[in-house]
Amino acid sequence: MTDSTATRRGPQRPGPRMPSRRVLVAILLGVIPLSQAPIDIYTPAIPTMVTELGTTSTLVQNTVAVYVLGMSLGLIPVGVIADAKGRRPTLLTCLALLLVTSVGIAFTNDIAVLLVLRFLQGVGGCACMVLVYAIAADTTRGPKLTSLSGLLGASWGLAPVIAPAIGGFILAVGSWRDIFVLVAALAGIALLVVWRMLPETLDPAGAQPIVPKAIIRVLGTTLRRKIFVGLTLAFAVFASAQLLFGIIAPLLYEDVLGLSSIAYGGIALVIGAANLAGELATGAFATRLSPRVLGFSAFAFFVAGTAVLLVSGLTVGPDVLFITIGGMLVMLGCGALCPLAYGLALGLFDRNLGLIGGLTSAVCYLVVAATMGAAAVLPDRDQVPLALVYVGCAAVGALLLALCLRPRVPAPAAPVTQG
Repeated sequence: MTDSTATRRGPQRPGPRMPSRRVLVAILLGVIPLSQAPIDIYTPAIPTMVTELGTTSTLVQNTVAVYVLGMSLGLIPVGVIADAKGRRPTLLTCLALLLVTSVGIAFTNDIAVLLVLRFLQGVGGCACMVLVYAIAADTTRGPKLTSLSGLLGASWGLAPVIAPAIGGFILAVGSWRDIFVLVAALAGIALLVVWRMLPETLDPAGAQPIVPKAIIRVLGTTLRRKIFVGLTLAFAVFASAQLLFGIIAPLLYEDVLGLSSIAYGGIALVIGAANLAGELATGAFATRLSPRVLGFSAFAFFVAGTAVLLVSGLTVGPDVLFITIGGMLVMLGCGALCPLAYGLALGLFDRNLGLIGGLTSAVCYLVVAATMGAAAVLPDRDQVPLALVYVGCAAVGALLLALCLRPRVPAPAAPVTQG
């Protein structure tokens, strides 16, 4: 399936006409950060929320974990529905859910209600990731899909780049509640844009009825492909490492080192820029370098950042410079590895892309949710516990990359015939 034919195909139903390729990609780039922004944008406010809600830091940190859990549990059902009913109506529904729950969070005073709303918000937010990638796979194949995955990852990576800085600024002039009002406004804008401009990209011939036995069969067949499982787990490992920094960092910078929320937001902007650079690197080099070269180059940055965090934590203790340098190197590596693994995993298939994309993301975010829950009980007085987790991620990640990104074996030369 070529890019041009894939772009022209789609259900013949009333709705927006297919925009140009650039406009379509622009819409996808604008929607995908809404899956991640609700995680990062309020992290500078975590200490403030603990005080204002009269609760514990563990419960407030777990508002991140339950959002990720909502994402992980919603991904496969959302993908299945999108494969059957279409990408556009499913995305519109989930954006509406994201909007409503964000408004509810902005007005609640109860941590229990906040946790429930965050779970539902995660269900709505998951579509902004899995359906964007499904639409990308509907319209692009081969190395170009991996390259587009890098661009989408870069846009997704904009959330950890600018969201904490925006959240820190809002917190300085207003309340943490205003942060969620902004999330609701962004969801409303995306809802309007998708409704007016995004067409349906699911080919009617590729629509898959919701038949439980067929879904189970597809899942079973998919999970028997070792390369898919390996790439999915690699994605999960490095996504967990990426998001873990956003949970631990505000406590290190604000509580331990005494920085203001605005100062932390500025540092988060710098660290997030490194993550964005990694995402852009995958987008730029996926069609030029082999996945093995690209993957292990990114992994080297991750290992270097882990070493900086561990050695500095054991020798000099909490330090703004060393935590920032280590965080930048880790995020640079994760930024490149996550879209690489996701793009390669999704590129193995040409049907059931919503279901398979949902499966990939669900496995990832279940691992992330477990990691976030465990992170809430980690000691947060210095960077050593974070670094030790990264050592484990590096060990597991190295094995998965070695198994999944094997050197290409050249085809045997044709025999020379004697004339």
